[in-house]
Formats: sequence, structure tokens, C-alpha cells
Amino acid sequence: MALGTLQTVRPPSGFLGRLEALAEAERGQLPLWMPVALGLGIAAWFRLPGQGAWAAFLLVALSVALAGMVLPWGTRTARAIAVAGTLAMLGCALVWWRAERVAAPVLARPVVATFTGEVERVEPLPARGLVRLTLRPGSGSALPPRVRVNVAARDVPAGIVAGSRISLRARLMPPPSAALPGAYDFARTAWFQGIGATGRGFAPIRVVAPGDPGNAGLRASLTGHIVGRVDGSAGGIAAAFVTGDRGAIDEADAEAMRRSGLAHLLSISGLHVTAMVVATMTLVLKLLALFPPLALRVRLPVVAAGAGAVAALGYTWLSGADVPTVRSCIAALLVLAALSLGREAITLRMIATGALLVLLVLPESLAGPSFQLSFAAVTAIVALHEHPRVRRWFLARDEAAWRRLLRGLASLLLTGLVVEAALMPIGLYHFHKAGLYGALANIVAIPLTTFVTMPLEALALLLDLVGLGAPAWWAVERSLALLLWIAHLVSSAPGSVAALPAMPDGAFAAMVMGGLWIALWRARWRRWGIVPLAAGAVWALATPAPDLLVTGDGRHLALATGDGGMAILRDRAGDYVRSTLGEGGGVTGDLPPLSEQPNARCSPDLCVAIRTAGGRRWTILATRSGYAVPWGELVAACARADIVVSERRLPDRCRPRWLKLDRSLLRRTGGVAVTLSTGRVTTVRRGGRHPWEAPETIAPPPPPYRVRRNGRNGGVSDAAR
Repeated sequence: MALGTLQTVRPPSGFLGRLEALAEAERGQLPLWMPVALGLGIAAWFRLPGQGAWAAFLLVALSVALAGMVLPWGTRTARAIAVAGTLAMLGCALVWWRAERVAAPVLARPVVATFTGEVERVEPLPARGLVRLTLRPGSGSALPPRVRVNVAARDVPAGIVAGSRISLRARLMPPPSAALPGAYDFARTAWFQGIGATGRGFAPIRVVAPGDPGNAGLRASLTGHIVGRVDGSAGGIAAAFVTGDRGAIDEADAEAMRRSGLAHLLSISGLHVTAMVVATMTLVLKLLALFPPLALRVRLPVVAAGAGAVAALGYTWLSGADVPTVRSCIAALLVLAALSLGREAITLRMIATGALLVLLVLPESLAGPSFQLSFAAVTAIVALHEHPRVRRWFLARDEAAWRRLLRGLASLLLTGLVVEAALMPIGLYHFHKAGLYGALANIVAIPLTTFVTMPLEALALLLDLVGLGAPAWWAVERSLALLLWIAHLVSSAPGSVAALPAMPDGAFAAMVMGGLWIALWRARWRRWGIVPLAAGAVWALATPAPDLLVTGDGRHLALATGDGGMAILRDRAGDYVRSTLGEGGGVTGDLPPLSEQPNARCSPDLCVAIRTAGGRRWTILATRSGYAVPWGELVAACARADIVVSERRLPDRCRPRWLKLDRSLLRRTGGVAVTLSTGRVTTVRRGGRHPWEAPETIAPPPPPYRVRRNGRNGGVSDAAR
């Protein structure tokens, strides 16, 4: 082609010209926003209420893509806008398709059923004395095709493995949605896992057809082997390092790990996969170097990289292929490929590629804390160390050993602080609390885990092949005891945990976008990311804590007290309910009984509490038993109350001054959070039409409920109606 026939694109002027100049300056960073655009479409599908809104988003994204095509196509700005719109549209359509593809029937209401099913998965939970079974009931059972039940470990017959057929009686219920606004939504997770019912199994459990003992699986066998060598939570942590199974960790120790910022050590992710790959590559290089003819003819680093890749894939498979492990495996494979090609290995492009691949395969993982925490941590680390000034500060140099040590400790501390800052909004959004001293704890915990515990554990497993692993297991137990001591020391320190009630979605989105803006750009305009980041933080901190929390079944409520805590309605509420209510209110301590509060009067059946907020006194009436209350007294009490809460259906004549949160209303709204000072009422169900919110249901025949008499006043118990 003659030079005279070449066409050039005329640079745009004005605003588009300035935008093109910025795009040209950031040309190396533009690909990093591809997973962000894809994730935007996925997040929009989760956040928008139903099909009409999803279709509208697809049209808007398509309009953005077409707008990019209308602009001069030779410019980076046009291509970036077109690609961003296309990826956002793809993300929304992909997760929509994925939700429809995994659709399975869900149980309509709680039922007690006796059925026969094939065991799909066996998960021992020694710390809780339970075994979790995932079952596939037979076609004639009128149950969903996949159910999950917890069974007391003592009731599980020996030899139950994947492939066994068992018969049992279980109380099943639909997968529960979030108990409170902002709480964990198991119904969403269960939908994408195809679980249609969950519950508790009872003895006796009969083995109809035994499974192949070989189906017990290497992971389960290895977990049992490790737990048998190391007692208590230390054994559970040792198993978590190898197989990712955390069922043997005591809840108190697991909570200490979370509060101290060390919980990431229990999830097989970048630290563990990197240690495995580095150990494998080092061992292969040393062994192959012993054969000079081979070393002279073969590129040993490439061979070692291949061995490291095999080790990463095997470790990912062995540990159950959870999202952090898959992400870390993809990242490790990309790093090894870059090393083999002589390219720079650990870059933000590598992280972006890993995120893009995970979202394309498992788009629903974006909504879970696992994906968000793992990618936020690794992005923060790489972005920090790619900064020219930070790279100069911690560049290796010829200096005294003590200066190198101090430089390394400073690098580790700075990295820990940046990671904690990146993870804190995510932890507060999902768990309503975050550790504050994690950076200090990790300075000791990460080297201890990487250079002491994991090598010792690998040595112990190898020595067990010849029956000589006992001394190594003793050393592993001592190192894990030190790790737990650090966790408990840090978690019990004053002010070790920041607690926050449910964060508004908009505040969280603003902080995420601000953090991404700072991390992914390189020009000076990256500093503008501080604006949405600060605005989101102020918004979250300024959001008042709810005064009243009511679970979706109406049985439990927590009311704010004058000292910043919350009091719980039922004295015998379980630990899970107490923890959920405390997290929802941003309270970290124990929840005292409402009956002991000076502003409350309680009988075995009713509680009346007074709460002053927003310049007025509020009266809250709640039932706390299933027994019948005299009709006239109940109606009169309702008329004197501003809010009435009950697990039963209250009569029409019960008319409080503001809210009647009884069974009829809560069935439609789910859990409720009420802020009295502003009059804001937040509900779990917001009228959305996601498949787990209105799924295809299986309604079993109604069980023969038995009417029983109230032993105190002769009335009929509402629980039997």
C-alpha cells in the first residue's frame, strides 16, 4: 500500500482532546479496568430488583458501547468506552444466565421427612461435634434434588462416604435468607450451589447401600490424618493449611483469628500457594542441578516452573478449589508463565487477568466476601510496590545486615497497614467488624506460618510415610500454639476491633471505586480517588445504628440501650442469634437480657420497653412465648405501643401507633432494622425478583400438626395452629 493512501485519525479537540490525552498517558493502565467493567455489570444484576431493571441496564450498557463506536474509532477513548460498555453488558447477562442455568427446586416450607438419598459429600465438623452431609434424595421423595443436613457425629454410622445410600429422618427447611438487613444471605449462596433444603438429621441413620471406601477422598483422609496427629484447634489449623478444611477449629479460636486479622491464614490463598510453588521449584532446581549433563542441555528454570505449576494445580484440587485458592492458582500460573518467557512476573495486569478469568467462570463469586477480600489484598500489595517511590525505598541494596533487616520489617509493616486499610471496608460491610492490629500481628504470624509451620508440616507428612513423623508433629503443634497465643493476645487488646452496623450499599460502592481509582491509575489524577473514598467512609460512619432489630421469624429482637449496647428479648437465644443481632447493631460485647433493663417490664409472655430517640419516647411491645395472651389485654397493650413485634399473627384489632411487625408482615419483609431517630425502616426483602427470592418451590404434604393445650391458662398455643 502506498504511503499516500494511509489514513490518520485527527486528534479530537476540546474536552475529548483532554480526555484522549489522559487516556494516552494511562494507556498501560486501561486494561486493568476490564474486570472492573465486567464486575460492574455483575454487581448491577445483584443490586437491581428484577427483570425489567436488568433489561434496562443491558440497554444502557449497550448504549454506552455504541456511544464509544460513534466517537472517532482510532482514539483510545472511543475504544475504552466501547469495551467498558460491552463488558458491563456481558457481566449482567452472564450472571443472569448463570442464575438460570443452576436453577433447582427449593423447599416451600419446613417439614419433617424420612427419605433415602445418595451421599454426595461428607464434611466432618469436629469442633462442633457434627458431620455435614450433602445428599441427593431419590426421585420419589418429593424433596429438592440436593439437600444438606447436619448430623451429630455420634449418630453417623461408620463407613459413610460419597456414593453411599442412606435412610434418615430430618427436619428440613428452605435455605434461610438473611436474618437481618446486611447479614449473611445463605439463600443466595445455596441457590448457586443447587441446595434446595437444609436442616438437621436424627438418629437412627441406616446405610442402605455402602459406598466405595475409595470415595472417601484424599482430602478427607489427609484431614483426618492431620487432626489425628495434632489435637484441638491447632490440628484444625494444620489441616486448614493443607486441605483448606477448617471444621476442627474451635469457634473461640476462629473468632480470635478473625479479630486479630489473621483469619486469612486459614483460607488457602496466595501465601499458601506461593509457599508451595517456591518450595517445589527450589527442590526441583536443586535436584536437577546434581546432574550436570542435564543442567547444560535443559533450561532448568523452565522445568522448575512446570513442576511449580503442577504443584499449584494439585494443591488447588486437594484444598477444594475455593475462590481464593482458584484465584491464587491462576495468579501463580500466570507468574510462572511470565518467568518462563523472561517477563516481569507480578504485576497488576496479572491480577486483572486472574480476576477476569474468575468472573467469567464464576460471576456469582463477586458478591461474596472471599472474592472481594482476596483480590483487594493482592491488588493493594502489588499497587503499593509498583509505586516508584515505594519501590525505591525498599529496593535491595548493598548495606549492613541490620539495615536490611529493618528495611524488610518496614516493608512488611507498610504492606500490612495498606492491606488492612484495603480490607477494612470489606470486613465492615460483610461482617460489621474489622481488626485494627492485624498489621502488627501479621509481622510475626506470616513469617512464622511461611518459614516454620508449613515446612515443618510438609516434613512431618513425608516422615509419616516411614513412621517417623512424631517429632515433626510436636514442633508443628508448638508453632501453632504460638500462632494461637498471638491471635488471642491481639484480639483481647483494648480497641482491637472496630464495629459498625450495617453499611449502606452506596457508601461501600463509593469506597470501593475510590480505592480502585487510587490503585489502578498512575497519573496525578489518581489522587481524586480520595474524594469518593472519604465520602463513602463519612457516609458509613454517619449512618446511625439501628435502635431496633427484628429477625425474619419475629422470635428475636434486640433493642438499643442507653450505653451504646443492645439488649435481647429472649434470655435463652443461641450464640448464632446473639452474634447476628450484635453484628447488626455494631455491638461487639455480650447482649444482656431485655428483662433486666431499667426501661423494660417483662413477663414470661410479653415485654414492654421504652426507648427515647429523636426527641420523643417510643413504646415497644413484644411477645416472647408461643402461649396465648388474653385478647382484650393484648388489644389494649397494642393501642398503647408505637411498635409491636411478634412471631405469631396478631389480630386485626391489634393496632399500634406506628408498626405492627407480626408473622404476616415479616413473612413479606424478612428481618427488619428500625432507626427511631430518623424513622428509617430497612427490610431484608426489598421487592426484588432474584431467583432465590421467589424460586420454584416444592411444597410437601402438610404434616399432621397436633394441637396442645396451654398449661397455664388453658388457651390453644399459637405454635400449634
